[in-house]
Amino acid sequence: MSFDLREEILKEHSKTQRDKIVNWVGNSQKRFNQLFYLFLNDEYRVVQRAAWAVSYAVGIHPEFIKDNFGKLVQNLKKPNLHDAVKRNSIRLLQHVAIPKKYHGDIMSTCFDYLQSPNEAVAIKAFSLTVLHNLSKQYPEIVPEIKLLIEEQLPHQTAAFKSRAKKIINYKD
Repeated sequence: MSFDLREEILKEHSKTQRDKIVNWVGNSQKRFNQLFYLFLNDEYRVVQRAAWAVSYAVGIHPEFIKDNFGKLVQNLKKPNLHDAVKRNSIRLLQHVAIPKKYHGDIMSTCFDYLQSPNEAVAIKAFSLTVLHNLSKQYPEIVPEIKLLIEEQLPHQTAAFKSRAKKIINYKD
């Protein structure tokens, strides 16, 4: 039985289908690259559904994103990205070692998401975690992170507040 990745992505948007795709990728860099290609280059429905599987596959195999990091960072710079693309891209960045040459771009993107009144809460929360992780190497960004948290706390969700408070109270 052959596996048509694009067809499988379009079948349905569910955890079961996401897991089926992640299981198909398995530990194959080649299969991950096929999924990642669709995530970057297909029509919006394929892209948004592939994003979820990409983030989960990288969660299992962080090394998969290594050769694709530049493409991921460039993709995040595109205007009018679907929330699913932003959310899943930033989600996976929480759990991987970000190559030093991308630190500036990633910090800038995460600060933009955090400051934007239009970003979804999950994107902001994941951005907080990525910035917090990078602040261990760049302690000078901590005051800006804290300022943004304090500005947003009064009108954010419980999940954001919980994550923000953990970051504010974090002691290394």
